Amino acid sequence: MSRRSERLEFPGSQGSPLAARLDVPDSIPRAYALFAHCFTCTKDVVAAARISRALTDFGIAVLRFDFTGLGQSGGDFANTNFSSNIEDLAHAADFLRKNFAAPSLLIGHSLGGAAVLAVTHRIPEVRAVATIGAPADPDHLAHLLLENRAEIQARGEAEVQLAGRTFRIRRQFLDDIAAQPQAQRIRNLGAALLVMHSPVDTTVDADNARRIYDSARHPKSFVALDGADHLLTKPADATFAAGMLATWASRYAFDPIPEPIVPSPAADPAEGLVVVSESGTGTFAQSVSIGRHRLTADEPEPIGTDTGPSPYDFLLAGLGACTSMTVRMYAERKKWPLKKVTVTLRHSRIHAQDCADCDTEIGQVDRIERVIRFDGDLDDSQRQRLREIADKCPVHRTLHSEVIIDTIVSPAGEGARAPESVVAEGIV
Repeated sequence: MSRRSERLEFPGSQGSPLAARLDVPDSIPRAYALFAHCFTCTKDVVAAARISRALTDFGIAVLRFDFTGLGQSGGDFANTNFSSNIEDLAHAADFLRKNFAAPSLLIGHSLGGAAVLAVTHRIPEVRAVATIGAPADPDHLAHLLLENRAEIQARGEAEVQLAGRTFRIRRQFLDDIAAQPQAQRIRNLGAALLVMHSPVDTTVDADNARRIYDSARHPKSFVALDGADHLLTKPADATFAAGMLATWASRYAFDPIPEPIVPSPAADPAEGLVVVSESGTGTFAQSVSIGRHRLTADEPEPIGTDTGPSPYDFLLAGLGACTSMTVRMYAERKKWPLKKVTVTLRHSRIHAQDCADCDTEIGQVDRIERVIRFDGDLDDSQRQRLREIADKCPVHRTLHSEVIIDTIVSPAGEGARAPESVVAEGIV
């Protein structure tokens, strides 16, 4: 399946911009997921990149980002801790909710797994949580800092070598990971849980997976990533993990739809390209993709399941939006005191013989009733002129002009797969 990847940015918990990447299938996403990377890693670590991209093959859009002070994100790593990671994840979920759709699936690798377990109660839309090589408690990190712990406690901070790089760790970081009520969070997760762990993980031993699993309530599942290293550097291990994760998530995080998932005509849709495909959630329910925007369409009950506006609702919305924008543009140019435009529309069909202004004489004709309200200190001549301008809106003109619709049946097939370019880095 073809996919695309978008570079995004949103403000983190400490106000610094966080660099993110959204991997999106070219079909309408079946769900949105949020991926948390390992300690000192970045969003482009092997496991995060490969699993995110593999999940798009199952129709799942995945947002991954660099925590504050890491990778391409702003901020000072020394001022961060486990609690700030939790807050960054909450900000990421807010960003998805506002601009796309709230995540129904959380995925965390290593310490990122502990973080998603901790943030789940902050994101009410989450229905499923998956951890990969996660510690049962963030305090597990303390063993990595044993050589520097005395210095950190005495001086308040120390330079620490982790994964071949130098990081400044402060006493507040140790205090923060020691104070996390992780067992209680896992016990009260309130979402389906999938624990994935390698029996030969030498960074976070497999006993952590047992402790997470034993603490959680059902529904819960465990998958052994036999033979995999902690960072899932082998492509086959990451692909296996993604496949198992997607299959499991289909039971909890989203409603399955018939295969194949329909790809869009191009990896990077041109401006104005709209893709509509059946969502599989009802007889007439449709998924609508307009660039980065995701909508639904349906028929009202009892014909459909009323999961979205009807096709004619979309038509009226297009005309109404165009009308309002055109009037606003004209009023701004004239500097008229137009405060607000409200357009109310209704579609119906009437007998041609009842229409005095129609060229059609038999059968039925479509009728759109449009009521425009202009709020503001406008005189009668200004209101009349705005009424005339409303008829010049491009959509209005399109509906009154000759329209040619060319229909082509495209051949079956899948889009090209983009090459991967990822680098192994980070620990826990």
